Amino acid sequence: MTGFIRPTNVIFDMDGVIFDSERKVLECWQEVAAENGMENVRDVFMRCIGTNSARTKEIFLAAYGDSLPYDELRSEMSARYHERCDGGRLPLKKGIRELLVSLRDCGCRTAIASSTRTFVIKQQIHDAGLDGLFDSITGGDSVTRSKPDPMIFLKAAELLGAEPAQTYVIEDSFNGIRAAYAGGFIPLMVPDMLPPDGEMREKARYIARDLFEIKDILTEQESI
Repeated sequence: MTGFIRPTNVIFDMDGVIFDSERKVLECWQEVAAENGMENVRDVFMRCIGTNSARTKEIFLAAYGDSLPYDELRSEMSARYHERCDGGRLPLKKGIRELLVSLRDCGCRTAIASSTRTFVIKQQIHDAGLDGLFDSITGGDSVTRSKPDPMIFLKAAELLGAEPAQTYVIEDSFNGIRAAYAGGFIPLMVPDMLPPDGEMREKARYIARDLFEIKDILTEQESI
């Protein structure tokens, strides 16, 4: 494999990269939508992947109208999600633990930059037994602009003391890859619910099958 440098800094998205969470959220939204006459919620949800809570609300209201009791419905969705997934029951993406340990063994600094709120990120990381594998955590409540704006990745890089051009970003979402690309990072895509299109193939440095392939690329190749 050519075209890759040995990593010293890697920034991870969380939902869809560390945790197999987006399918769980969609499952809960589909239940709530069915009970409230909301059609095509899967299509609406897909447009929200990689955005923060404020932008998600905007997308839902644009799709269903300003009269939608969004906050109430989201609270119901969230209650179902946490009932099923809290306490370490949220499934990890295959290969994430192995990748994080390998990066630690290589002396690499790692961070999370996720649109999820910071306290939720920290709780989920703790429940999953991943404490100590990240040097910093930046949540969506720490920035004023959502992906595809690169603000959250730039803040995460600042906390690591890292230059974007020397920092990998691992993302599953279109908006995440757009944000990493716009910020001058090295975007690596591991598709989750959305298959890559031509734009993603242009903006991602590499599109991997899974996190095991990312591990091979970043920790088992000769530096160039």
